[in-house]
Amino acid sequence: MKAFKTLKEKYANELTLACIFIAVFIILGILAPDKFLTAYNLGSMMSQMPELGLLSLGMMAAILTGGMNLSICYIASLSGIFAAYVLSSDFAATNVGAGIAAAIGVAMLAAVITGLINGGVIAYIGVAAMLVTLGTMTLFQGIATNITQGGAISGFPEAFMALGGGNVLGIPVPMLIYIGAIIAAYLLLERSAWGSRVYMTGCNETAARFSGVNTKATVLKVYIFSSVMAAIGGLIMISRYNSARVDYGSSYLMMSISAVVLGGTSIMGGHGSVIGTVIAVGIIQIVTTGLNVLGINRYLIDIIIGAILIGVLAIRFLSKKLSDRNLVKARTVKADVQSNTI
Repeated sequence: MKAFKTLKEKYANELTLACIFIAVFIILGILAPDKFLTAYNLGSMMSQMPELGLLSLGMMAAILTGGMNLSICYIASLSGIFAAYVLSSDFAATNVGAGIAAAIGVAMLAAVITGLINGGVIAYIGVAAMLVTLGTMTLFQGIATNITQGGAISGFPEAFMALGGGNVLGIPVPMLIYIGAIIAAYLLLERSAWGSRVYMTGCNETAARFSGVNTKATVLKVYIFSSVMAAIGGLIMISRYNSARVDYGSSYLMMSISAVVLGGTSIMGGHGSVIGTVIAVGIIQIVTTGLNVLGINRYLIDIIIGAILIGVLAIRFLSKKLSDRNLVKARTVKADVQSNTI
């Protein structure tokens, strides 16, 4: 019983989010059962969710250190564009398997390089993460636009389409990739020595450094991880659209931040969970899909998502303020009791 209570307290936020997810799903199912609960719509959500989910996992890692990765969407599009050039080449046309492998390798290389740029400037030069990634967002967008000249790159091998549109035993391939990424993120961030260093750095970088943690190397690896998650999302996007453009995924920036914050990750760093982020991504996905199914204007959906983010931040701030006040009050009462006893 005690163990159950401890578990409940530890995962209180995740349990709350799971209840919200189930409640929203049931409500939308009741409001539009002939549209929302169809196999096509559910399959469509499972195909679209991984893109936002992968970007959100990458964003979460950066926020855990007290930073931010505003360039994450353009890392995804830039990685996808590099991969698209390989996929549309004569080499990929005549050597399909090798061409796809080379394209994925090029995308991952681009991710590592962009991660090194972001992480290197943030960790080793000391520039604020928001400023660095704001600058690199423009940089990566400019590079991608210059490469494509504002157009699209298409003409991929048909086999590559399975990455974004294939199914295995009725489960979309993007969802299987997303599940693999969730497991990897959980093991790396919450069950590894590096993950512990990430949380320590986010809680108090100075204290972590004096504890023997190489905070610079830790932050550098975080931004490489963030870029790799973005690149995987970018590969899924270009596969699903059968083309690559600069603006693919650009709308996911604020949605990924919303998912991370809604999932319980502290914007100040040092606190958060992978499962919380994953459930929050699910909530945002079914809300956006459900509102689309109900015929709500797309611009109103953006307003609703923004309002949800502001509401969550306000509630968490007030809750923390009330909790701190109660803690101070309890300690004051305890001190008075001890003083009277003496």
